[in-house]
Amino acid sequence: MPWRGPRYPGELPTLGHHVINWMRENLATPDRADYEPFTLTREQAQFVLNLYAVDPRTGQRRYRRACLSRPKGWGKSPLLAALTAAEALADVVPDGYDANGEPVGRPWADVRTPWLQLAAVSEDQTRNAWGPLLEMLRDGPVMDRYPGVEPFDTFVALPSGRIEFVTSSAPSREGNRPVWCVLDQTEEWRPSNGGVRLAATLRRNLGKTGGTSVESPNAYVPGEGSVAEDTAEYWKAIREDRAKDDGLLYDHREAPAETDMGDRESLLAGLAQAYGDSADVNGGWVRLERIAAEVWDPATNPQDARRFYLGQVTHAADSWISQPEWASLTAPEKVVGPNEPIVLGFDGSRRRSHAVTDATALVGCRVSDGHVFLLGCWEQPDGPEGQDWQVPTVEVLAAVDDAFRRYKVVGMYADPAKWESHVANWEARYGRRLKVRASTQHPVEWWMTGGRSNLIVRALEAFRSSVVDGEMSHDGSSVLARHILNARRRRSRSGIQIMKEHPESPRKIDAAVAAVLAWQARVDAMAKGLGKDKSSRGAPGKGRVIVLR
Repeated sequence: MPWRGPRYPGELPTLGHHVINWMRENLATPDRADYEPFTLTREQAQFVLNLYAVDPRTGQRRYRRACLSRPKGWGKSPLLAALTAAEALADVVPDGYDANGEPVGRPWADVRTPWLQLAAVSEDQTRNAWGPLLEMLRDGPVMDRYPGVEPFDTFVALPSGRIEFVTSSAPSREGNRPVWCVLDQTEEWRPSNGGVRLAATLRRNLGKTGGTSVESPNAYVPGEGSVAEDTAEYWKAIREDRAKDDGLLYDHREAPAETDMGDRESLLAGLAQAYGDSADVNGGWVRLERIAAEVWDPATNPQDARRFYLGQVTHAADSWISQPEWASLTAPEKVVGPNEPIVLGFDGSRRRSHAVTDATALVGCRVSDGHVFLLGCWEQPDGPEGQDWQVPTVEVLAAVDDAFRRYKVVGMYADPAKWESHVANWEARYGRRLKVRASTQHPVEWWMTGGRSNLIVRALEAFRSSVVDGEMSHDGSSVLARHILNARRRRSRSGIQIMKEHPESPRKIDAAVAAVLAWQARVDAMAKGLGKDKSSRGAPGKGRVIVLR
């Protein structure tokens, strides 16, 4: 029966229905004793529908590259092998619409000689998708229906063109003209093994033909500079409207951040979420009890278990706060109303180094419950647009003034570096109304540098402890999350401080610093009793408050 996925109002037209049906009619399911037609789960089918979406404005494919991020065993390799076969032979190039308004396509062979590549940083990795591809072709009806298809061990001959596998150790691929590339396990593609360079070369080559790339990582380790990490940063830029092009389809699935690997019920529920339709409890082939046993095996590193089985981007070895820790505090449903008592934290841009300018950030925190929210973050745009960029000072000052008008600001801590005159103006304008003061003479000025290392270390530890203990919440801002997760631990004589991964890194942490300052102001406000609900003072069972002196 032909596949017809769900239709929704406003859904983009897609060639995906044709591709899904072509796979079923022509390919065999790999690793089977007897022939079975290759059939997708609904989750996999939805990815195919999205991948082959057609932009009504241009009549071309909506996405030029895609990322399918799932845990081990989900079924990425067979799906990518099947997509490679479809790209080689099926009608995947948009070619207008039929009488019913449905998009139609034609094969690449009608446009140019199809050249397709499965790429990895080692030959062993290429076998992940190469082995299933050979089985699908050799055991399926496709060879009878497409004379000239010859699946050899090292390449697949097509009636016109070929499919091959490539690695970063192979001779330069510059100048090739592929129409399709699979980038497998890109969490392992790093500068040190040539993976980043290979990915850039393949994408340049695809640009010559209007082709498409799909990468298939497990969860990456932040800070390693992998291709998977760079792709995730690109997706964040798209979500935050910082990217000039949005031609990336990013499909990532993971277990809930609060998944407790030590609790059987919580772990199995998290695994069911991460594996989706591939999980046995959802009708799939992945035995979750077996995966749980692997997670609990003493030989399994807990961080590896989260990455490979729960699909969670955790943290680098020197990360300050992990992604699951921060994500578990997300509470976008909380709304801070007008005139509610809040405190502010501010960190301004300090310098321009190697054409990279620090960001400027303003963060608020509700005193009553410690809900942190981003009020503004001004960052240098990527690419040529950011070449002569400067912080829009007028916008920043307006955001501060608006915060004082909208909320009942009882305290504001600001790192004054390079913003000394503006901080002085805030102290003159708002200092008298502040009930929480950084010092007697300077109610707003709170240095994050200089000879205050003991205070800085204690403020950082208070913030991190509150995250780990679940004593705060936040608005789910992707910008704030990115800055928090970019922060790296660095040991000083006074204790742990935070910095960027390296001084010239473009990955900013300024919003994280502003959040720390806001939280310290909230700690000081609580010490003065400003956050207590008068109706519940003295009531038992209330959360503890850490007071720093």
